[in-house]
Amino acid sequence: MTDSPKKSVRVRFAPAPTGPLHVGGVRTALFNWLFARQNDGKFILRIEDTDIERSEAKYEKDILESLKWLGIDWNEGVIGERDYIGDYGPYRQSERMDIYEKYLQKLLNDDWVYYCFCTKEELENERQAMISQGLAPKYSGKCRALSKEESEKRIAKDEQAVIRFKTPSVEVGFNDLIRGKVSFNTGLIGDIVIAKNLKAPLFVFAGTVDDSEMKITHIIRGEDHLSNTPKQILIGKALGFDELKYAHLPLILSPDRSKLSKRYLETSLDDYRKQGYLAEAMVNFLALLGWHPKDDREVLSRQDLIREFDIKRVQKAGAVFSIEKFDWFNAQYIKTSDATDLAKRLKDFIPEDWFENEELLVRAIEIEKERIKKLTDFKELADFFFELPDYEPKLLAWQNMSEDKILANLQLLSAEIEKAPESDFTQENLARIIMPLTEVWGRGELLWPLRVALSGKHASPGPFEIMEILGKEESLKRIKVAIKKI
Repeated sequence: MTDSPKKSVRVRFAPAPTGPLHVGGVRTALFNWLFARQNDGKFILRIEDTDIERSEAKYEKDILESLKWLGIDWNEGVIGERDYIGDYGPYRQSERMDIYEKYLQKLLNDDWVYYCFCTKEELENERQAMISQGLAPKYSGKCRALSKEESEKRIAKDEQAVIRFKTPSVEVGFNDLIRGKVSFNTGLIGDIVIAKNLKAPLFVFAGTVDDSEMKITHIIRGEDHLSNTPKQILIGKALGFDELKYAHLPLILSPDRSKLSKRYLETSLDDYRKQGYLAEAMVNFLALLGWHPKDDREVLSRQDLIREFDIKRVQKAGAVFSIEKFDWFNAQYIKTSDATDLAKRLKDFIPEDWFENEELLVRAIEIEKERIKKLTDFKELADFFFELPDYEPKLLAWQNMSEDKILANLQLLSAEIEKAPESDFTQENLARIIMPLTEVWGRGELLWPLRVALSGKHASPGPFEIMEILGKEESLKRIKVAIKKI
């Protein structure tokens, strides 16, 4: 007897387009994508838009553009939608209603579901009665006893009803790839609503059908979905579907290990992009929210992550979201990025006319990128390269220097810099000319006024670096402006 062939890995990310994509959803998408890529499998994108009232096209667009920005590409979907990554748009549940109706009808025929006519008021009264008795609230099963004939007559009269699944009272267990053995007593769940009617399936049911139809092998999702798993396992068994493997990711927590605050939880991925975070920094940071490689390295490229990701190394405990750590990651990626590439990324963050002198822009980026945490920082840090800001004359003073001393030092510096040849106006040559003077006139007394004269700022790169970028003519011009201020 030969072993059955091993199924190829197929995972999915299934967001609802009812709001912007946030960090929790992005991490789920990333872990699924990494798992698929590492196992030479398929990553499938499915938009769960059965909630017609809350689903909006703008949120679907946000999901797609966010994944595209991060480089999280999918392998299957609606053929021909080339506005998105590759040749595919995503699957949409709203376009698959006939499939759900077929399976709902099968459950009706096999007596796995029934119509429930209880009103919201009746259900709430039941719920409060159970709570008052110290019981976990669940549906009493009142309508389960109705005959099919009576139910069909009431449906024919357009009575309001939902479709409930006959949840068997059993122990449902599964081996979670992260949490190990997990089991639920489904007697505590009660008969769950899986559809409003034959043409309006709800999340738990539609997702179960899609996972089978799309031949998904592994469900990797947040632990907030853990309570849905036994329900979907039971629905799948009732429909004769193959069993799936599950992995439930830990919650994302605030630094004090409390539930992640709304400040970050409700910040969309697009907001982070607009704040100047890089896609590769986001991918690296989110990959380490609940997972770490064997050697505990922190800065990992996309290829590093694909090669080293192991679902079994995902932790059970909550993962701490630290904005300071995120800023650190972003700064590391900016620091090691090519200045020319960064110039392209800065397009939405700086004035358009800064691109008129691309050489100046690239050189300014090269010198400032050590100090940049986010792309939004660059405009404030580097604006002086493009236009000298107005500043108070007192800023030119090193400690308690007198105006006469500042003036004399700037005049001395101007005369010495004038001697530097245009062809060798480099920071190394300028340092050779000026540094010997500091031994006589004082390091701070010479270099501070010079740096301020060049930048107009309290903090900036050193004067030699600035002068090399500005060039001889502009550097002398700015020193003269400072002399006039005194």
